[in-house]
Amino acid sequence: MTLTGTAALADAGPDLLRLPGLPDTPPATPRRPTRTRRPGGGGDERPTGDLRRDDLHGSVSDPVLDTMNFLNEITHRYPGAISFAPGRPYAGFFETEQIFTHLRRYLDHLAEGGASPDEIRSALFQYGPTAGQIRELIADSLRADEGTDVPAESVVVTVGAQEAMLLAVRALIAGPEDVLLVSSPCYVGITGAARLFDIVPTAVEETAGGFRCADLEAAILAERARGRRPRAFYVVPDHSNPSGTTMPLEQRKELLDLAARHGILILEDSPYRAVSPGRQLPTLKSLDRGRHVVHLGSLSKTLFPGARVGYVVADQVVVGADGSTGLLADELTRIKSMVTVNTSPLSQAVVAGMLLAAGGRTSEFNAGTAAYYGDAMRATLRELDRCFPPKEREALGIRWNEPSGGFFLAVDVPFVADNAALEACAEEYGVIWTPMSYFYPQGGGERSLRLSVSYLTHSSIAEGVERLADFIRSRADGRP
Repeated sequence: MTLTGTAALADAGPDLLRLPGLPDTPPATPRRPTRTRRPGGGGDERPTGDLRRDDLHGSVSDPVLDTMNFLNEITHRYPGAISFAPGRPYAGFFETEQIFTHLRRYLDHLAEGGASPDEIRSALFQYGPTAGQIRELIADSLRADEGTDVPAESVVVTVGAQEAMLLAVRALIAGPEDVLLVSSPCYVGITGAARLFDIVPTAVEETAGGFRCADLEAAILAERARGRRPRAFYVVPDHSNPSGTTMPLEQRKELLDLAARHGILILEDSPYRAVSPGRQLPTLKSLDRGRHVVHLGSLSKTLFPGARVGYVVADQVVVGADGSTGLLADELTRIKSMVTVNTSPLSQAVVAGMLLAAGGRTSEFNAGTAAYYGDAMRATLRELDRCFPPKEREALGIRWNEPSGGFFLAVDVPFVADNAALEACAEEYGVIWTPMSYFYPQGGGERSLRLSVSYLTHSSIAEGVERLADFIRSRADGRP
């Protein structure tokens, strides 16, 4: 009676549940549950827990969430095919015993720092802080490897870079008027993360020479003219996935100026720098003087993918309604606490041991792997040149770019490179690739394909490119 505000129990009737201003209409008739007949064909029907796809969130029907599943299906269906599809690190550099060596190194590091046996045990067995327990080591690594000087408090350790994308998108895109812009073609992980939140990214199309700031500025102005608020721009500036392009230094500086002028943040995703040969251009974050860059980091390519450890650097200041201030990293940590709670302490420990072994310089740790991937890229380009002499290349309308590093390159072909073409190529010619159309959020790339060179030996590359060339010629001749 205290809760309902009534004097007696008899006064607590149905009227208490009727909200003011609502019509006295009965509730809508609920959808009848799915029913099924008993096994054996009897007439008695029972409700089941089966669901209609239309009743689930729209993202489960979005093609972008099916792209990698289709590739995996093709790979399993044709296990003998040479696959240029997976962007996985080469497995030949991994040794099982390394895991235990790196783990022990981190435990020794904790002990040398004064941690007690109980504290060391907790560092492995307990959940640990949501923001991560190796933030200091990651900040030290960024300082040593990239010249990026950020406080450890601005780092959030994530379950791979994919979670870093999800946290950033959720925090920055607050309502339907907010806009996420992406350089297109782009990595499907960012478009997939956006789709989970009913966010449709605005694509900024790259030209044959790569991304141009003028196109981004035009997209920003167009969105504002529609009454919307551009908030962030996602880009992979180094050896991008999928196109393999690298943003020139002057373009990076121009992009930072544009971000400052228009008040947007740049989501920088750059996982291929440390595994690419030669001297790399500065990251956008290392050039950032106005805290306009949120850096999305991955240790899958630089250390090993099974760790599932990434990070996000978010040193932007956030001001509360009461005037209090904190870092964007704090807000991302709040979101993470309701997603994965924390990143595996055991994985963090192994990663920390690897960082300690390299003195934080993952580029030096990966000197051998970078050389291997550089050789693989050059071998692929040589085989393409051999299989398609200039005159034939021009006659067929075949072109490809020549990345200086990373795992990927793009090939333009004289036919629609869709799932049907991919399946035919796998079945009849024994080679697998990825349609570039997967990476265009608003359409495009229908006559291009992506080749990944990271997981193959030189002999497999030579055989695979030759098979691919035979397939391209067959399609160019009009054969199905």
